[in-house]
Amino acid sequence: MNIPSNERLEKVYGESVKSAERFSALAENFRKKYGHDEAEFFSAPGRTEIIGNHTDHNGGKVIAGSIDLDTIGAAYPNNSNEIHITSEGYDKEIVVDITKLDSVPKVSGTDALLAGMMEGAQKFGFKVGGFDAYVSTNVIAAAGVSSSASFEMLVCTIVNHFFNDGAMTCADYAKIGKYSENVFWNKASGMMDQMACAVGGPVLFDFSNGSQPEYKPLDFSFESKGYRLVIVNTGKGHADLSEEYSSIPNEMKEAAKVLGVNLLCETNLDNLLAHVNEIPNDRAVLRAIHFFEENRRVDEMAAAIEKDDIDKILKLVSESGTSSWELLQNCYSLQNCSEQKITLTLGLTELFLKGIGDGVCRVHGGGFAGVIMCLVPLAEEGNYVSYISKYVGESNVYPMNIRAVGAVRI
Repeated sequence: MNIPSNERLEKVYGESVKSAERFSALAENFRKKYGHDEAEFFSAPGRTEIIGNHTDHNGGKVIAGSIDLDTIGAAYPNNSNEIHITSEGYDKEIVVDITKLDSVPKVSGTDALLAGMMEGAQKFGFKVGGFDAYVSTNVIAAAGVSSSASFEMLVCTIVNHFFNDGAMTCADYAKIGKYSENVFWNKASGMMDQMACAVGGPVLFDFSNGSQPEYKPLDFSFESKGYRLVIVNTGKGHADLSEEYSSIPNEMKEAAKVLGVNLLCETNLDNLLAHVNEIPNDRAVLRAIHFFEENRRVDEMAAAIEKDDIDKILKLVSESGTSSWELLQNCYSLQNCSEQKITLTLGLTELFLKGIGDGVCRVHGGGFAGVIMCLVPLAEEGNYVSYISKYVGESNVYPMNIRAVGAVRI
C-alpha cells in the first residue's frame, strides 16, 4: 500500500517527513482494521475565523482561512451499502447503512452526522456508496477550529472521489455539511466552517446568495507581516451549548422579521435603527447591530489586505472581538455566569499585549466556551506561549499558520 508521494505532501504540508510518518501509520492502521491492500488518502483542514463572527447564517460576509491542523483518512470502497469509519483514539466504530438512514437516531453523535451527510448528498443529487475508512486528526476538538466541519469535508471528499467522479464543488460540500448539522444535529449552523475547510487558504466569503456562496481567495499571511496566529484552548465548558449557539442566528432572524425580511443581509443598519422600538428582544437588536457592523469591518479588512495595511487589519480584528464580547455576547454561557474561561483568557492575554505594546486578541469561532485567537509579534511568540501556558497549560496553546490547500485527495 503506497502512501502519498513526497511531492504531494510538500504541496499540502510544506514538508514531507512528519507528514509521511502520519500517513504511513494511517495506512498500516487501515490495513490492519479493514484488510484492504489498496487505499486512497484524503485530508481536510480545520479553520480559523479571522473576521466575520456569526454572520454567515444571516447571509453575511466572513474572512476565514484553513489552518495547518487537519483530519486525514485512508479509505476504499467496500462494495456494500454500509459505511465503516474508525477514528484513531476512539473505541467505537461508526457504522451507517445508507439504505436505512431514517433509522439513525438524530442528535446521537458522529453516527447522526455521517447519516445526515449521506442523506444530504442524495437530496442534492449526488451518489453515495459503502466504503471503509480509518481517520486520524490533530484538529482541536470542541475548540472553535471546526473539528466537525473538518471531518465533514473529509467525508465529502471521499464520497466525491469514489462515487461522483469529482463533480462535487466546495459549495456542494458545504451544503451537505450544513444540511447534516441542521437536520441531524438540530444545530442552526451556516456554511462558513465547511467552506473555509473545503476551499483552503485565506478566503473572503459572501453568503448573501444562499446555497451558492461567493468566495475570493486572498493573498495574505500574518507570518509575512511579522505576526504569529496563536489559538488558545481555554477549557471546555460544562454546559450543553447547542441552544445558545442557535439563539444567535434565531435572534438575528427575529430582528430581520420585524424589518420585513428573512435574513439581515436583505436589509441595512438604517432600517434597523428606524425600528429598534418595535423589536421587544433587546439582545436581538444588539446582535443585529453586530451583524451590520461586522459586515462593514469585513469589507474594510479585504481592502486593507489589498493595500497591505497590517495596522488597519489588526485594528479591525480588535474591533471585531470587542463587538463579539459586547454586542454579540458569545464569550460566556448564561447557564453558568461564574464560568468564563474565554473572557478570563482574553483578559489575561490583553494584559500581556498591553505590556509589549503590540498584538490583538479576540474570541474565536462559535464562542461561549472553547478558544480565543491571538495575533502576537513573532519575536514575542515564545514569551506569550510561556505566559498563557501558566493559566491554561502548554498543551492548550497552538501557534499555527494558514494552510494554502483545502479538502483534498492527496
